[in-house]
Parts: sequence; C-alpha cells; structure tokens
Amino acid sequence: MSYPYVLLSAAVSLDGYLDDTGPERLLLSGPADFDRVDEVRAGSDAILVGAGTIRADNPRLLVNSAERRAARIAAGRPEYPLKVTVTASGDLDPAAKLWHTGGEKLVCTTDEGAERATRLLGDTADVVPLGPDLDWRALLAHLHDVRGVRRLMVEGGGTVHTQLLQQGLADELQLVLAPLFVGDPAAPRLFGPGAYQGGRLRLTETRRIEDVVLMRYEPTAPGIGPAPTAADRHWLRTACELAALCPPSGTAFSVGAVVVAADGTELARGHSREGGDPVVHAEEAALAKLDPADPRLAAATVYSSLEPCARRASRPAPCAELILRAGVRRVVTAWREPDTFVEAADGTGVLLKGGVEVVVLPEYEERAKAPNRHLVD
Repeated sequence: MSYPYVLLSAAVSLDGYLDDTGPERLLLSGPADFDRVDEVRAGSDAILVGAGTIRADNPRLLVNSAERRAARIAAGRPEYPLKVTVTASGDLDPAAKLWHTGGEKLVCTTDEGAERATRLLGDTADVVPLGPDLDWRALLAHLHDVRGVRRLMVEGGGTVHTQLLQQGLADELQLVLAPLFVGDPAAPRLFGPGAYQGGRLRLTETRRIEDVVLMRYEPTAPGIGPAPTAADRHWLRTACELAALCPPSGTAFSVGAVVVAADGTELARGHSREGGDPVVHAEEAALAKLDPADPRLAAATVYSSLEPCARRASRPAPCAELILRAGVRRVVTAWREPDTFVEAADGTGVLLKGGVEVVVLPEYEERAKAPNRHLVD
C-alpha cells in the first residue's frame, strides 16, 4: 500500500495540554504561528481532524491567505485542501462550520457509521466506509490511491495523533510549545497512554515564533513485521539517496543500504562501489562496518534500494547470505532484482527461507531505478 506523507500539527501548553476546560477555546499561540499553520495548510493536499475536534472547536480548516489560495489555483490545485473527518460512530453535527466553508469534504468512518453520517450530512460530504472498524492504513491508502493525496496535514485531536503515532504512520510531528500551564487533569492532552512504534524521534528543527517554540520531529524506529511504518519509508528513501552516490557502472547496479537498530539508531550505511572497490555491494559495505557480534543486529532492519543479491561472481557470499550470517531478521527494499546480470534472481526467497521478514515498498521503485536507467530501460 502507498500512503501520503503524514504531518501531525499541534500546539500544547508546557504541561502537555491541548486546551483547558473553559467554554472558549484556549489560544496557545499567536498571529505569527497562525500564519505559519496557514502556510502548512496551503502546502497540503488534505487536512484531517477527528470528529471530537469538530465538536470541541468547530473549525473551518481553511487557507486564509488569498495569495496562498491563488498560488494553489495557479499550480492547478483546488483552492482549498480536501477536508477529511474521521469518526467511528458517524455522529456529526450537520450545522458545523466545516461543512459549509470552502473545499471538498470527506468523512471516513465504519460501515455502521457511514449510514448515520450519510443520513445526517446528505450530499454535503462524501462518506467512505472502511469496514466494521476504523482502519488507519485503509484510510491512508484510500486518500493516496483514490483521492490523490500526497501530503496530509493532521490537526487533531489527541486521540487521532496518538493512534497515528502508535501505529507508526506519522512521517513528521510539528509541535508548538506555549509558555503557560493548564494544570487541569480533566483537560484534553495531546498524547494518550499505550505503546508507540515511533521510538525515539529525531529533532529536525527548532524555531522561536514570538513567545512560542516550534519543534519538528520525525520518527526513526523501524517497523515490526510486514506492516511498513513512516520510519521504514524514511530509511528506504535514505537508501535510495545513497544509491545516487555510486560511481557509475555499465556492468553493475547502483544500490544504497542502511542498517538501523530497533530503537531507530543508524548503525551503518553503504553503497555500491564505495571506497573505490569496484565490486563491493551496498549491503556488504554497510555490514562490513559493524562488529558481527553486535547484539543490536538481531533486532535491526536492513534497508536496501534493491533486493539483496542471491548469487554473485565477484565475492564468495551474496548479500542475502551476509544478512543471514549477521543475524538480521528484517529487510525492507524498494525493487526486486531484474534478470539483467543474474537469471532468476531471488534474494527474497533466500531471505525468507532463512527466516527473515522481507517488506517491499513498490512506491519507491522508481527512486531506486533512477541511477540505473541505463541498465534497465
């Protein structure tokens, strides 16, 4: 499945609250940050909120800047991003501002909730049933494949943010920290309890905006099992970028590889023909930088832009065998090896037979092929 880039956006108090319990919404940031959020909205294909946010805040979810709306139109995009609501019950207020302001509207819900939402909203919004339960992966796949959403901004609430992070589906978190305390245990918090797949996040930016601080994070920890996470996509993109660094060759593929520990720590990286070695492969180059006794390898993931080789003439052991010897039990790749140099190449089969989980993300195949066009076109 292919998913949009998922950006979570939120502002919180110093003690982690989204709001207080008063009748009016607590404004945690000011005009400069509101304008920044407007810019992020303008750069998104869709904006998503949960039904609870509609009930609590009654948002319009508009791009307020006329200049930004004009730029969207000039680029051939709709004036406003698609507005997406998630609800299990389908219990939505048809008088809410969201339904009566600019942009197309989409409700993603359960089979049961779809009946109620359709009855309440009529033709105000498209209603998409996702099955007996809310399925975030099905929702994101629908947005990507059916609605053409490539960049999704998620503005709340806390339950939605929590679920996306816990399932490893958020590519980025933009968090604004406001210099005040709420202190009311009954007030809504940004994140709820539970197990999070994201592990330790990487801080990519901090910025002061008037009296608040914007912090941008991205997840780093690999997924577990066959379900890919946002961090898996990040590391596979990195592997594809490494492939572009390979010295050109007419007789071998350009491949990049990264070895990542379970907690998101990058252990090693490599690329084909690295260090002037004309026959070294990417996975081989990366694994050679590690101590074979490193205990982190057993829970690590190898990301390779091309399926690890099952046979080769230039070295005694192919990369699939090197991965098995290292004790790695999960591999994520973008592209199955074609028969350009080796007939019936099947590194995946070798890995699966050795007990390794292999995840293929075909949406990155074109990136992996890019430095190899002269070999495969």
